[in-house]
Amino acid sequence: MRFTKPAWVQHQNEDKKRTTICSVHVHPDCSRVATGGLDTKVRIWATKPILKPEAEAEGRPPKLLCTLGTHVGPVMAVRWTNNGRWLASGSDDSLVMIWDLDPNGGGKVWGSDEVNVEGWKALKRLPGHSSDVVDLAWHPKDRYLASVGLDNMVFIWCGVTLERLHRLEGHQGFVKGVCWDPVGEYLATQSDDRTVKVWRTTDWSEVRTISKPFVDSPGSTWFRRLSWSPDGAHITASNAMNAGAVFIATVISRDSWQSDISLVGHENTVEAACYNPHIFLRETDKPVQTNNICSVVALGAGDGSVSVWQTKNPRPLVVGKEAFTHPILDLSWSSDGLTLYAVSFDGTMAVFDFDREELEGIAPTSAQEGYLKKFGFSTPELPATGPLVHYTAPAANTSQVVNQLVARKGGKKRAQLNGSIPSAATNGRPVTPTPAVNGTMAPAHDPFSSAPLLMPGSAAPDMRFPSPSPMGRFGASMDVEERERKRRRTDSDGPSSSAFGGVARTLGGDRPRPVVAPGAKREVSVPQPPAATLPLPKLQTVLSISEPGVGELEALHPEDSSKPAELAFMTGAARQVHWMDYLPSPALGLAISKEFVAAGMVDGGVNVYSLTGRRLMPTLQLAAPCSWIAASGSYLLVLTCTGMLYLWNIVEQKSAFAPHSIMPVLANYPGTTVVDALVRDNGVAVVNLTSGVSLSYDAALQVWTRVAEPWWSAGSAALDRLRGPVSELERYTAASGVEAKGGRGEGKWWSAAMTLGHLETRIHAARALDSQLEWKGAMMAYARRIADEGLMNKADELAHELCGPIYWRPGAEKDKEWEPMVVGLEKRQVLTEVLGVFASSQALAKMAADWQELLKRLTA
Repeated sequence: MRFTKPAWVQHQNEDKKRTTICSVHVHPDCSRVATGGLDTKVRIWATKPILKPEAEAEGRPPKLLCTLGTHVGPVMAVRWTNNGRWLASGSDDSLVMIWDLDPNGGGKVWGSDEVNVEGWKALKRLPGHSSDVVDLAWHPKDRYLASVGLDNMVFIWCGVTLERLHRLEGHQGFVKGVCWDPVGEYLATQSDDRTVKVWRTTDWSEVRTISKPFVDSPGSTWFRRLSWSPDGAHITASNAMNAGAVFIATVISRDSWQSDISLVGHENTVEAACYNPHIFLRETDKPVQTNNICSVVALGAGDGSVSVWQTKNPRPLVVGKEAFTHPILDLSWSSDGLTLYAVSFDGTMAVFDFDREELEGIAPTSAQEGYLKKFGFSTPELPATGPLVHYTAPAANTSQVVNQLVARKGGKKRAQLNGSIPSAATNGRPVTPTPAVNGTMAPAHDPFSSAPLLMPGSAAPDMRFPSPSPMGRFGASMDVEERERKRRRTDSDGPSSSAFGGVARTLGGDRPRPVVAPGAKREVSVPQPPAATLPLPKLQTVLSISEPGVGELEALHPEDSSKPAELAFMTGAARQVHWMDYLPSPALGLAISKEFVAAGMVDGGVNVYSLTGRRLMPTLQLAAPCSWIAASGSYLLVLTCTGMLYLWNIVEQKSAFAPHSIMPVLANYPGTTVVDALVRDNGVAVVNLTSGVSLSYDAALQVWTRVAEPWWSAGSAALDRLRGPVSELERYTAASGVEAKGGRGEGKWWSAAMTLGHLETRIHAARALDSQLEWKGAMMAYARRIADEGLMNKADELAHELCGPIYWRPGAEKDKEWEPMVVGLEKRQVLTEVLGVFASSQALAKMAADWQELLKRLTA
């Protein structure tokens, strides 16, 4: 295998600095590759100078063939049609563009020194999305184009007329990935709502929603690119998590839609999956049939590494840990199946060029077409569009046969894929590949045997990376050992395993946990303290709370009140007790997070434990018992029945702010009380009221702030709700049924004023709750509303706020009065996008141009 990173393949900002490449796709004839980047450009590069050093040295053909600059926002996806005639691009400007080869085009790029060797013209502009378009996919016969975006929508466009045919609704969050079944029967989409949805193309109905592997998946990723195997048997989906917080790509089987197979090993979120377009033969001297085929899939992750897997093996073919310095955003295989292209947030592209011997067993194209006929699904052919390279899709026939990945389970045997036979030769030693050196990779190699390294007690069979070296990279062997311990602690099959072998004894683990029938449970009112103003929870016979991937905390109160309450922490469907404790006072409320558990008692005490049952703090004695107790991340919140709010960072063993009372605020809402109190992972406390108002205590301002309220429903046009904490609060407000108070205004400015006020409030709320996607979405919606209304003063003030002091420079000492970052985003980078929106308004175009010129000088 040959590895190369051509430095000249890059997208540049206005200052000629390298910027992020978001997408890559190879042309079907393998002669050119398209990339899309944050510079709003689509660039088409010749592949020969990339793959052949002599061609690069000679400069023939030219390296950069064409630059397309019609988009006004970052280009998030580029995809060639399967016949090679058209190129589709999706952008942050909410548009899909279709590009066609122009024989009379070419020449100097306007406003640049670049020269287009090839001419590609904008054939058609496809409007429809109301937010960023982040992924595209052409139907295997080019009959349709599917586009997905941050408006939660999936659009289906005609592959001939390019008219919009269908809008698929169902996702409750940003849709960040889309792929087609190779026979065209299904379409799969993946969203930030932590689901993969499968749609039937005959009637565009939803076939299945798969959510189990994504329950704990991170929400803050650029993409969730998924891919369908060339044999039609499986979908490999990104951004999944195993029990024990292990980053994986999950393999979903066709028709059953079960996800029993995991590809394990990346140290951060898997952002993209991409199957090699060819079916591979397990044994080359045997025919193409279900039990003799496999696939090759590549994964790119947030840890900057690329891995290539062959489904007949339980470990990757190659692992590259130093190919990039930042997350991988997209992958693309050449049509011959021998070259893999990958692009990264760091603005570079890497190419992995394999020899045919390294990827042996590529099935003949005719045999692959014949195999797909077994699915018995036929899609009508479309008229030819004059392709550069014509591709004929296979016809369909009868008798569906699916290539299955078999997950073998049972006893202590290691799980295998596709009938791989376990070997005892390794005696438990890790499999070691040839390590990556200076960004290059070599095939994985096991000096002892071919046995896979699998996690013990795993509920689903896992294929995982072997450790790069005996001690691991930067002592990674200790990290692996720690992950093993964490996984064993939350194993669902029984007591924790000792790190040194055997089974560790657990406190209460040998005692069956009594099951209380629903009819036997009772609730007892707890006497209200004299100063109580908020209701106390009912004292229950059984009180429990659980967290997926962590466990369940349960309190039992005996019928005999003279006996102490029992507290137990359990895991798995069998509710295996890992530890237990006894409480001096009955438990009113329980809280659980991935860091700790806690119990609030009738006597005002709060006990805090680690997940192993060790007390992390002395019993906290509050002035009154809790009405609400909640945990998230490192934070524990308690709201007492006297209205006093407490918030602690348990990991750091300190209070987030001085205890603060909510009762003076409630005095402004007659007849109102608290419905719920919760805390975010970033330590922001939120209290929901029966009036539909949600309040957050701002420790910096030392005051309660409104983050959601019914008032905006009276006239705001920005009531669209995406996935995130602010949207969840607004959904609560809408579900409360409380009508907006204060009357409804009239006149042409009523809706505009309400919408602007709502968006401004949403921006502040998203910042307070540290919701990056919602802050960015609200900011861009706010900018578009300002542009639509032509509000010069608001636009100029917003530009001032995002630009900051003109004397500030990146890397300089932080200005005391201006912070260059907001919710993890660079303000001046956001300003660049905002000014692009302002430039589309006739009233704001001149102002936007002036700010763009100033910003260019400031960032030079």
